[in-house]
Amino acid sequence: MSGIKQATFGAGCFWGAEAAFRALPGVVETRVGYAVEAGDESLRIEVVQVDFDPRVLAYPNLIEHFWGLHDPTSMDRQGEHAGGKYRSAIFYQDGGQAQEARLAKVALQDSGRLGKPVATVVVPLGRFELADEAHQRYLEKNGLSSCHI
Repeated sequence: MSGIKQATFGAGCFWGAEAAFRALPGVVETRVGYAVEAGDESLRIEVVQVDFDPRVLAYPNLIEHFWGLHDPTSMDRQGEHAGGKYRSAIFYQDGGQAQEARLAKVALQDSGRLGKPVATVVVPLGRFELADEAHQRYLEKNGLSSCHI
């Protein structure tokens, strides 16, 4: 499809994030996997990759949705899941995404909404590794409505 863009977010366990993004009007497809930050091959972070139509859903709106999916003040922990693979991260794929993500992070921090510093990292996507098929649409396949954190 022409005009479709891609975004990649790390919000802790990828199952719940995938289901939440999938429900948004303008999201064409989602997949879960592992992001490797450009220049740092040592850490694979659980992410959801979102294909979206920017004529229906703007990238800043995806970021706003991302903030509500997890605790962006906690870098390497979401609920009972702890460790670097659960990092709060926005992986940008071009200069426009980088700028919008950084502005959104500053706006969230300046809003005082969270009461703590925003720990989310905004970094370039080095590589995306698709998770096994069993992880794709996991909640949907298993008749679950949410992911326990």
